[in-house]
Amino acid sequence: MIDTLVVDDDYRVARVHAASLERVEGFHCVGEAHTAAEAREAILRTRPQLLLLDLYLPDEDGLELLRSLPDLTPDVPDCVVVTAARDVQTVRTAMRSGALYYLVKPFGFAQLRDQLLTYRRWREEVDTGADAEADQATVDRLFGLLRPQAAGPPRQLPPTMRRVLDAVRGADRPIGAQAVADLLGMSRPTAQRYLTELEHRGALRLDLEYGAAGRPVHRYAPVRRSASPG
Repeated sequence: MIDTLVVDDDYRVARVHAASLERVEGFHCVGEAHTAAEAREAILRTRPQLLLLDLYLPDEDGLELLRSLPDLTPDVPDCVVVTAARDVQTVRTAMRSGALYYLVKPFGFAQLRDQLLTYRRWREEVDTGADAEADQATVDRLFGLLRPQAAGPPRQLPPTMRRVLDAVRGADRPIGAQAVADLLGMSRPTAQRYLTELEHRGALRLDLEYGAAGRPVHRYAPVRRSASPG
């Protein structure tokens, strides 16, 4: 198991990320921290191998926390940044500070799962060859493993699943299972089942909206893929 610490100032988001981690084979959430001070204490106490690190923390910039880790412990955890910060300078600084990858919020479970599985494959390769010397081909392979594999050609969808996907694509904003059910004349649980599967396949993006009750509302939007250069 890869012990992972979730660091996010938003308690609800941290809880969602922790729950998502537990759904990915090979990962275990050892705790949640909501400030840099809590993160340092949790790192020393739980010795995680991986951090999911938000950059917006109330007591300190997440990048400062990342840079300080070598002085905190000899067992420095790897780090995947998860943040709404989109400016290139922040991305560059995160990479220079040691982040292995950078996920921009909001993102769905499929994106997080794919990056975690990519990290797991990379870690297995590194651990296997820990005592060996690396030639250039080995170095190139290890660096290449840090990037998720490009998606292959889309699989043909069953007719009902295709209708659900088309309904989401035809909406002018992210929609939920009840709206899809009303559009297509099916039950809400059936619509939710197809939406979840389409998100797992990478065709839809899951957006979480929080209402007054504090529970997230699941809404889905199509994944926009970049056009191939002609």
